[in-house]
Amino acid sequence: MRRIPPLGALRAFEAGARHLSFTRAATELGVTQAAISHQVRQLEDWLGVSLFERRGHELRLTAKGAAYLRELTPVFDRMSEATARLYEREQGPLRITVLPAFASCWLLPRLEGFRQLHPDIELHLNSSAELWDFLDDRFDIGIRSGLGRWTGLKAEQLAQEALSPVCTPALAKKLRSPSDLKKARLLHDTPKDGWRRWLDFAGVEGVDAEAGPAFNDAGLVLQAARQGQGVALGRLMLASDDLKAGRLVQPFAKALPNDFSYWLVHPRPLSGRRDVAAFKAWLLSEAKALPLTP
Repeated sequence: MRRIPPLGALRAFEAGARHLSFTRAATELGVTQAAISHQVRQLEDWLGVSLFERRGHELRLTAKGAAYLRELTPVFDRMSEATARLYEREQGPLRITVLPAFASCWLLPRLEGFRQLHPDIELHLNSSAELWDFLDDRFDIGIRSGLGRWTGLKAEQLAQEALSPVCTPALAKKLRSPSDLKKARLLHDTPKDGWRRWLDFAGVEGVDAEAGPAFNDAGLVLQAARQGQGVALGRLMLASDDLKAGRLVQPFAKALPNDFSYWLVHPRPLSGRRDVAAFKAWLLSEAKALPLTP
């Protein structure tokens, strides 16, 4: 029968001992500093030995703690490598699930750049807004909008989204101030609450925030705006190429920061996979180049 301490406490000790900092260990494991400290004390109680010397804010390993660390780190390394191998495939494409609007408005126009950098990595894109459970092994990596909290998935922020009116240059000439929006057709994303939030943010009164057609996809809203059908409350990351090309303009400078951001998500064990790492590095670089100022 194996006599093994709680694995959570072992992970907390190994990370804290490696960094000689409970704060940095907490960042690595995605928990609080207090949780690390509690788990380490739990481990010390279970073992009946002191693993750290605590002198104010300074953290040092005891002799037994240092010896334990030397034994544990290779074990965790082997566990990580074994888990990564579980996710590895001998051959096959990198399978990505992407929000439809993000795919059509932002990702697809840039994918040729990734192909030129990594011609050996084949991508399979699935355009879907459905929630992705980390137990669903149809995909390796996803791009989603939210607050960055998905159980079982590692999430890295691509960009915070901001909302601002956008329209064609011809229509913008008729909009000298935000109050002129009362004479314009408003184009809505769903749920139909964005315009009300932006009008309140901009201090605009007298505009019917509910009037106008609604679309269930942010890409369709921008397409309607490009066609001159009205003024869209555009997601600026998605509208960035249209704004740069002059197909759309911002008639007013005010941009409302959105609660949701765009995130790159994947199961944690895939972090070390070459194709995942390459796509992640490229995508973060592309997003960082965006001139967004919420």
